[in-house]
Amino acid sequence: MGIGFGDVALFEALPRLGPRLSILLVQCLTAPFGALIEWVWLHNKLSAIQIISGLTILVGVGVALTPGEHIKIPRRELFWGILASVLAALGGAWGAVLSRKAYDIVRAHGEHIDGANAAFQRIIGGLLVAAVCLVLVKQSKLLIDRPVKNDGPAKAEPGAGKKVFSWVLGNALAGQTLGVSCMQRAFETTPTGIVLPIIAMTPIVVIPFAWLFEGEKPSRHSLLGAAIAVAGVIALTASR
Repeated sequence: MGIGFGDVALFEALPRLGPRLSILLVQCLTAPFGALIEWVWLHNKLSAIQIISGLTILVGVGVALTPGEHIKIPRRELFWGILASVLAALGGAWGAVLSRKAYDIVRAHGEHIDGANAAFQRIIGGLLVAAVCLVLVKQSKLLIDRPVKNDGPAKAEPGAGKKVFSWVLGNALAGQTLGVSCMQRAFETTPTGIVLPIIAMTPIVVIPFAWLFEGEKPSRHSLLGAAIAVAGVIALTASR
């Protein structure tokens, strides 16, 4: 649900809304969706201070990611981009709550599964969904493509393939391996409505790295949003 359908929907939203608006919608919708689904299905309620703290984090993320200027997006692209973002958030939320349910079943049988193992199983499910989507896209592309004049293969930059592979490998190890393993470990003991708002801070954590590696200085509203979100995390931690 999460790494499969959720991520596929996210990559449908990205080219339509752009990364900033897509991530803003997905991050700020996944947490409340997850908390609501867990409350209805697993009957796990959050306290008032936990809800307020979680919303404070999401407000901070929203302030930090809000575009500084008006974005001109055609109505059709805006509609499908928002729809894809909502589906991505629902997929991520369902994936998180399913992990919580899975841990309950494991404990009921007197067994234990670590975060890395859970992440591996979750990624396998996502890989299968992505593979099916890839096959469908390839087949549809073959049906609609028309023959074009071929001037020969394009010349790639020497060593470009190795550079791309190294970045893809680093992304997979940092996000889908280490990141998802830590997230799954958190789901073992902590409600979805607490974990997901903290994970929503990912774009804020990126701010200093973007400054360090790309020279992108943070704006005032991004720093303000970061401060609000951090205050929310402190309050959320203190509430436990």
